[in-house]
Amino acid sequence: MRFKIKKDIPSSARLVKILLLLLISGTSLYAQQDAQYTQYMYNTVSVNPGYAGSRGHLSVGALHRSQWVGLDGAPTTQTFNIHSPVGYRGVGLGLSVVNDRIGPTSETNFDIDFSYTLYLSKEARLSFGLKAGGNLLDVKFSELNQFTTDPSLAVDIDNRFSPNFGAGVYYHNEHFYAGLSVPRFLQTAHFDESSLSTAKEQMNFYFITGYVWDLNDFLKFKPTLLTKVVQGAPLQVDLSANFMLNDKFILGAAYRWDAAVSGMLGFNISEGFLIGLGYDREVTELGNAAFNDGSFEVILRYDFIKTKGQMKSPRFF
Repeated sequence: MRFKIKKDIPSSARLVKILLLLLISGTSLYAQQDAQYTQYMYNTVSVNPGYAGSRGHLSVGALHRSQWVGLDGAPTTQTFNIHSPVGYRGVGLGLSVVNDRIGPTSETNFDIDFSYTLYLSKEARLSFGLKAGGNLLDVKFSELNQFTTDPSLAVDIDNRFSPNFGAGVYYHNEHFYAGLSVPRFLQTAHFDESSLSTAKEQMNFYFITGYVWDLNDFLKFKPTLLTKVVQGAPLQVDLSANFMLNDKFILGAAYRWDAAVSGMLGFNISEGFLIGLGYDREVTELGNAAFNDGSFEVILRYDFIKTKGQMKSPRFF
């Protein structure tokens, strides 16, 4: 989101000292505004509606991320999604909710996801998806310490609503998947003449891909890639590698280009119930222990599997 400050707003909080440089400096700048995930491979429907229904049954997932733990007002993110194929062959429907909070700002995105799948072969599927929903934006300038005593210069943005829509395409077969998506197309500007800033939504472009190798009867290996592009911000590239043992235990590591290294653990408690844990440590100056204790993430996903059908084991993507 872009913030354009009309008047400097200093703060004594450690978070503001750092994040003002990133989010609300004296000149207009752009930053990646969509929520960030380490376990993005289990949360695909949040950014690509083409994934809706692709698991072949009703699937429910919830994720919580605490970023830069120990830093006052640091980012926290919660997501919830539910999606399933529906009656007509090839149609998928879902609901996605993402709540993202950082310092005095809070955003909630809620979307209905629709997908239509073409069956290219016995194993290959190509899905086209649409998102339609809205965004609620809160900016509490009143929570910041200010030099000015003029209350008209510190008007909060309170649950400002803006509609939006997005689209995505998703391909997968038994071992490979790839997707390209833009979750939000409309670059809505939130502006008030008496407010301290302009907040503008930017389009985020996502490319995700991965491959599952069956190394033997008990061990699978899955490298994945997530690339995120947004105007005015550095290219974000996430590389990860996960091993699954006995279709139960998952162990992995990831690297976010010039940003962080991560470790991941997962466990399939039952055939349809996955729990995943992630931990990030920044490789930038922000990773210094004096600033924060790293970022933590937990995800829960439950698949209502009525019958295995052609599924030989729980899906690894």
